[in-house]
Amino acid sequence: MSWAAILALAAGTYAMKAAGPALLGRRRLPAGLERVANLLPVAMFAALVVVETFAEAGELTVDARAAGVGAAAVTAWRGAPFLVVVAVAMAVAAAVRALPGA
Repeated sequence: MSWAAILALAAGTYAMKAAGPALLGRRRLPAGLERVANLLPVAMFAALVVVETFAEAGELTVDARAAGVGAAAVTAWRGAPFLVVVAVAMAVAAAVRALPGA
């Protein structure tokens, strides 16, 4: 990809992000739309995690990644710090991969 294309895409992205505040000014979004807008990043992140965990070459797969994400979910639910959640996920995924036949 050329530098011109990268700069054009960056400018377009910046323009789209600036359009919201520029068009709305000091007005607030309606309450229902604001609730949806606040929850949208969480939903998008959850969808990304699911796709990256359970999809391989366009097919559903359950492997060590699923065990790691499951362990991370339980650890996060129990209130562990983020670094502990990541370490547990890595350890569980590595342990599952180390099992014979995995």
